[in-house]
Amino acid sequence: MKRRQLLRAGSLVLLVGAHQIVRGATVVAVRLWPAPDYTRLTIESDGLLTSKLWQSAERLVLDIDGLELDPTLRELVAKVRPDDPYIAAIRLAPQGEKGVRLNLDLKQPAVPQLFNLSPVAAYKHRLVVDLYTPKPEDPLEALIAERMKEKPRAIAPAPAASPDPIGDLIAQQMQRPPRASHGEQPQQLPANAKTDRLIIIALDPGHGGEDPGAVGPSGTREKDVVLRIAHLLRDRINASSINGNPMRAFLTRDADFFVPLHVRVDKARRVQADLFVSIHADAFMTPTARGASVFALSQGGASSSAARWMADKENKADLIGGLNVKVQDVHVARAILDMSTTAQINDSMKLGSALLGEIGNVGKLHKAQVEQAGFAVLKAPDIPSVLVETAFISNPEEEGKLRSPEYQEQLADALVRGIQRYFSRNPPLARNRPL
Repeated sequence: MKRRQLLRAGSLVLLVGAHQIVRGATVVAVRLWPAPDYTRLTIESDGLLTSKLWQSAERLVLDIDGLELDPTLRELVAKVRPDDPYIAAIRLAPQGEKGVRLNLDLKQPAVPQLFNLSPVAAYKHRLVVDLYTPKPEDPLEALIAERMKEKPRAIAPAPAASPDPIGDLIAQQMQRPPRASHGEQPQQLPANAKTDRLIIIALDPGHGGEDPGAVGPSGTREKDVVLRIAHLLRDRINASSINGNPMRAFLTRDADFFVPLHVRVDKARRVQADLFVSIHADAFMTPTARGASVFALSQGGASSSAARWMADKENKADLIGGLNVKVQDVHVARAILDMSTTAQINDSMKLGSALLGEIGNVGKLHKAQVEQAGFAVLKAPDIPSVLVETAFISNPEEEGKLRSPEYQEQLADALVRGIQRYFSRNPPLARNRPL
C-alpha cells in the first residue's frame, strides 16, 4: 500500500513539474524607474526569462519567451509617467504560442542594455532593460550653468560675450593644478584666504530604485528617508558660503532611482567635488541598537567587527539594486575603486570628526569616534569622503525620529554646520573653478 502511495505521489510530482515547465514563468511584479540619467524597466518573475531586443530609432521591441499576457504584466502600460525622459508609451501583445511582445515607443533615441539578475535578498529573477541617452550630460557643465543662471546681473556693462560662454567656463574649470602625489598632503591655504571659486559638496543619498535599503518596523524605507534629508541639506549648502565663496551641493541621485556604487564615486569626481558625504540609515538584527555613526575609508582592516559588517552590507547594494556586470560604463574607470591615498583618508577622518561633533548635539551617537572600513562608495582617491549613518531605522523609536520632519531639519542643520566646521579648519584648495 505504501509503495502504491509513493508511486502515485511521484507521478503527481512529475505531472506538476511537467505542467510548470509547459506553463513557464509567472510575473511577480513590474516596475519602471525614470531618472535623468536613464530609465529602468524591471520584470520580476519566479523563473528565468529568455528574451530578445529589437531596436529602431523610434521604438524598442522586447520579445519574452515563456510568459502569458497576465494582469500583472499589463500593469506596465499604466506605469509610464509623463515625465519619463525616454518612454512615451508601452504596448503589449501575445507573441507566438507562448510569449509576449513589449513595444516601447521612445521620446528620443536611446541606448538599451538588456540583462538578467539572479535572485537576491527579497527579489526573485529579474529581467532588466536600461535606456541611456547616446550623449550623456556633463554634470559639471550643468552645475556651472545652473550657478550662472542664479548670479545677479552686473550693473556695469559686461564685456563682449564669447561665442560659447559655457564652453569657456568648462575649459577654465579643466585647468586644474596637479594632484598631490601619493601620500603627500596638498598645500592648504590660510584660514582667511579667499579661493574665488565655487565649492562643491557631493551628497550621496544611499540606495534608491530597486534597492530600498533597510526597512523599519513600520515600513519606513531607508532610500526615502535619506533622500529627504539630502534635499534639506542641499538647500542649506546652496544658501551657504565659505570665506565669501559660494557652496553648491551636487546629488548623485535626486529622485528614486538606482545608482551603482562606482558611478556615485565617478559622478563626484566629474564635478570635482571638494567633499563627498554619503547619507544612510543604519539597521541591525536587534531593535535595541541606536545612535548615529560616521565612517571613513580604511586602507587596511576595519576598525571594528561592526564596521566590517556594515561595509559588507553596504557594498552589496549593487547586487540588490541591479548592476549590469557584463557592461562597462564608458564613463567609469573601475580602477579608481582600488585607489586611495593617505591624504584622502586623513582628511576624511577630520571631516567625520567635525560631523560627529555636530550630530551629537541633535541625537544620540552610536560611536563617538569615526569608524573605518572598506566602503566601496568612499574610494575616491582625491576627495575627502565619509558615510553618515543618521540613526538606526531598525529601532522603532529612531525610525519615528527619521520620519519626523523636525528631526530631518535638525539633522540637516547639524550636517551643514559640520561641513562648515571642517572648512574653517581645512580651507578648500584654490582651483580655477568659476563662480
